[in-house]
Amino acid sequence: MSTNSTLGYRNKNNAATLDAELGAGLERLCDAPGDGITSAPSESGIERIEARFHGNGFSPHRHDTYAIGLTIDGVQTFTYRGEGQASLPGQVIVIHPDELHDGGAGDEQGLRYRMIYVPPEKISDALTADRDSGLPFVSSPVLSDIEFRKELVEALTDIECEIGDFKLDCLIADLAACLKRHADTSQSKPAVLDLRALKECSDLMKECCDQDVRMADLEAVAQIDRYTLARQFRHAFGTSPHRYLVMRRLDRVKSKLQKGEKLAETAVGSGFSDQSHMSRHFKRAFGMSPGQWRRLRAAGDQTL
Repeated sequence: MSTNSTLGYRNKNNAATLDAELGAGLERLCDAPGDGITSAPSESGIERIEARFHGNGFSPHRHDTYAIGLTIDGVQTFTYRGEGQASLPGQVIVIHPDELHDGGAGDEQGLRYRMIYVPPEKISDALTADRDSGLPFVSSPVLSDIEFRKELVEALTDIECEIGDFKLDCLIADLAACLKRHADTSQSKPAVLDLRALKECSDLMKECCDQDVRMADLEAVAQIDRYTLARQFRHAFGTSPHRYLVMRRLDRVKSKLQKGEKLAETAVGSGFSDQSHMSRHFKRAFGMSPGQWRRLRAAGDQTL
């Protein structure tokens, strides 16, 4: 058997195993025509998706969450930290917050994968004993880890349904432990963080993301000077306060787009100056335009 034939057989075998692990609900989505994105109901700021792509799916972009996922079918290719990467069915992908990456199918067969996007503060909360050590950074974005895969299967099964608070809390704890186990421990330890003050800043930006939030507003809430605040915020949340605010605005944009609101009205109602301003930030964060994202979501929803 040739190398290509062996690889193809292994991919199909691994994909069939994942289909069985993820449940019968996956079989319906497996035969869905064309490209599309299917999203689970958002819970506690955590998003889960299934994506199907042929060719390049996402242009270079970065988001402020941990993106943790499973390749289900095909070869998942992406560039991360300046190096080309490839994930086969059954392998785990870990993208750290605020790291630039793209994504697409590595061959003409196309690609199918599932991801869970976890806010970094959820991981910090789960690692209470290590609060002062910063966020766990996994240097290798593609992992072959059976235990990690099992935890992801738990998180990504029945994607059309809510997980529920009890199971969600357990899953976050397990995923945080997996990240910690694979983390690069050589990173320098940051100064002690004022997590209470930083959490109040993040809450303010979530609540007032459609308004003109200034650094002075965060200083008043945290009682920390803006430069110390910016450094500590990045250690705690994996990104800068400005990027965090922009991402909360984009969360609102996606919610409005799902409701069918017009792009121009969505932009202004989410804190952006106009549609062009919103679209630039949207593509930087998600690797596609708002219009393309809405079309892919509509295609994905047709499979439910």
